[in-house]
Amino acid sequence: MDEKSPDDGTWDAFGTYLRTQRHLAQLSLRQLADLTNVSNPYLSQIERGLHQPSIAIVKALAEALDLSVSDLLAHAADIDSDEAPTTTTPTAIRNDPLLSETQKSALLAVYRSMVDPAPD
Repeated sequence: MDEKSPDDGTWDAFGTYLRTQRHLAQLSLRQLADLTNVSNPYLSQIERGLHQPSIAIVKALAEALDLSVSDLLAHAADIDSDEAPTTTTPTAIRNDPLLSETQKSALLAVYRSMVDPAPD
């Protein structure tokens, strides 16, 4: 079940999407592994499309990356979500095709600086 068939691009696409979201969150693979309690090598294999993550792992990834669980599950299953979109500002920034990856990172950093509570 974990092995990808040679002609199945679904897991490659999901891995690419996951890697992009991790980069936008400015997390290393090791940091994401720590946040999700999933091993670094296994996350790397998911990002390379070599393994299909379980629902529990997809949920942990969504929470760590501040993404909608249903949207990430839809990407994992390569389906369109039937739910009404619950677009958050970070999700809208991440999905905007007019922005480059650098612009997305900059906007997300500014957004986080405005909404995250200031340290005491």
